[in-house]
Amino acid sequence: MPVVRGKMIETLFSPDVIATRNTEMAAEIVKGRNDDLLVISVLKGSFIFAADLIRAMHHAGLAPEVEFITLSSYGTGTVSRGVKIIKDIDSDPRDRDVLLIDDILESGRTLRFARDLMLERGAKSVSIAVLLDKKVKREVDFEADFVGFECPDYFVVGYGMDVAYAFRELPFVGVVTGDADKV
Repeated sequence: MPVVRGKMIETLFSPDVIATRNTEMAAEIVKGRNDDLLVISVLKGSFIFAADLIRAMHHAGLAPEVEFITLSSYGTGTVSRGVKIIKDIDSDPRDRDVLLIDDILESGRTLRFARDLMLERGAKSVSIAVLLDKKVKREVDFEADFVGFECPDYFVVGYGMDVAYAFRELPFVGVVTGDADKV
């Protein structure tokens, strides 16, 4: 079990398994609606997944325009009351097919907000690609079009996902299981 920053991390999805699934997802995306495709990575957690998936899409024959949006759930305490835009895209999605890429689909609120925002701005279609789908946390009726993996109800780190800004650099998705010095 890897030890990073003094924490033991159990690997859920290895780099090889993720790379294989990214290639498969890219092939699935190529078969979809891709007219003047605009890919939008939802930051921050999706940045590694988005980069790898976009490269896999390139190898599968797509040449999308790439954008970034930063969204934040906000509210008091741990209860989200809505979503706000921290950093918006610069491109116009009007009359374009849009693919939103995010690291994990949990409640569904943030991605539903992003999808609805792009449709309100005139996108022809909006599809969703997520690395992880944690259905047990869903609060709204919302599904992704392309899913890397079903995620158990764990707080996951790595491959762009963090805890207190740590562990984003890990090349795999894992779960912090404890302190290495307490073993």
